[in-house]
Amino acid sequence: MTDKKGLKAVASLEALKGLASLIVGFSLPALGGHDIHQAAAFIVSHSHLNPANEIATAFLHAADTLADTNMLLITLGACAYSLVRFIEAYGLWHSLLWTEWFALLSGAIYLPFEAYELFVHANALSLAVLLINIVVVGYMAYILRSKQDHKKQDTHPPRP
Repeated sequence: MTDKKGLKAVASLEALKGLASLIVGFSLPALGGHDIHQAAAFIVSHSHLNPANEIATAFLHAADTLADTNMLLITLGACAYSLVRFIEAYGLWHSLLWTEWFALLSGAIYLPFEAYELFVHANALSLAVLLINIVVVGYMAYILRSKQDHKKQDTHPPRP
């Protein structure tokens, strides 16, 4: 009925997002004060963003104003986000229906923001993120529709 390999691929992607969030969440406090500004400047530079750009300026300013309390909140937020992604990955790996719906809805929520980002700051990364998310959302819709169609066939057998 469902393609287990596809669900496992989406589950792996979600687990990777959770792991990346943990790495970032625990790396920021370890960097501390001045190193955070250097890391933020490195990200802006290697993302080919104009440092005078409004978003880049806000990002650099935010990096400069991070306090220890904010670092703790960022770490806790990263842990919470990771936990959600790991639970979703587990559920998708085991084809749990609620996680399939969750993957569809949580992916679909980001689509308008990713499309906006692509139009405002067109680059290969924005395009790749948008395309991957469209594929995931489309695939999850396909899986859920297939399950719904299969359920209808089971409840309404064909008439002779």
